[in-house]
Amino acid sequence: MADPRFFTRAGPFSLRELAVIAEAELATDTDTEKSVSDIAALSEATGADISFLDNKLYVSEFTTSSAGACLVRPEYIDRAPADMALLLTEQPYHAYARVASAFYPAQQSRSEVHPTASISDTAVIGAGVCIGPNAVVSDGVEIAGGTEIGGNTTIGAGVKIGNNCQVFSNVTLQCCLIGDRVIVHPGVRIGQDGFGFAMGADGHLKVPQLGRVLIEDDVEIGANSTIDRGAGPDTVIGRGSKIDNLVQIGHNVRLGAGCVIVAQVGISGSTQLGNFVVAGGQVGFAGHLTIGDGAQIAAQSGVAKSIDPGAKMGGTPAQPMNDWLRGVTSLQRLTKRKG
Repeated sequence: MADPRFFTRAGPFSLRELAVIAEAELATDTDTEKSVSDIAALSEATGADISFLDNKLYVSEFTTSSAGACLVRPEYIDRAPADMALLLTEQPYHAYARVASAFYPAQQSRSEVHPTASISDTAVIGAGVCIGPNAVVSDGVEIAGGTEIGGNTTIGAGVKIGNNCQVFSNVTLQCCLIGDRVIVHPGVRIGQDGFGFAMGADGHLKVPQLGRVLIEDDVEIGANSTIDRGAGPDTVIGRGSKIDNLVQIGHNVRLGAGCVIVAQVGISGSTQLGNFVVAGGQVGFAGHLTIGDGAQIAAQSGVAKSIDPGAKMGGTPAQPMNDWLRGVTSLQRLTKRKG
């Protein structure tokens, strides 16, 4: 059970209601009006809870779980405990996301501006906006309706933020335009100078960074991540992309739609990622590369060359996944001690 000090639970819901919410099908002979009070992990659930099985590594927990109901693929019907109600779906994790959101809907912020917030007379604040304590909203800022700005956040001059965004505490925004339904977690920095210098033996001359950061709709940016503004061209984060904590995105980088960038990734300046690229934790990208649509890069890889669409890469320097795995296996064999 989620801690009620931090999360407010809705419900209970009947299995019939949950099947609609989850876009799942109830197994035959299910009591559709059975009440479910909460969500829980397979190992912790009680008869009043609903759980899910998505990863086959947890089948053993599924077979012994006390959950009253479970979201599961049809192939596991015969492995279920006798008294467990089943909601059948080919995408249990997606279904769980819908059910969890029903039990724990996003909390609506109160439409208010804290008296300690500093807001420019030239800022345009939409209906239903919430601005927290000690926030700073500078000249010419536009914040559209339903957006929440957390405490101690600073929004620089001219920044534009779309509808129904969540910008949490201690965020710094400058030289950026942000779309609708964007989530910016605590400590994020967007729009600061890119790392641009004309280097020479007599010193390194700073190059003015005159671009912006464009954040498209439905992007989420994890805590303490940084996105530099462009040097001239803009830095662009494509629609629906999800960026984890502690990610660094350099100037002029372009992410396509639906990219997933996991924690501690670093993307050097002017590298372009296509649509739905996935980069595992601590991947490092050199600058001026092109990463094709749907490419997947394993954690801790070093990407020094452009990557074709759909390629799966791993290692340092990054190479096709099968080649990398064969190399690792061969090295292990060579170094293994005999008898």
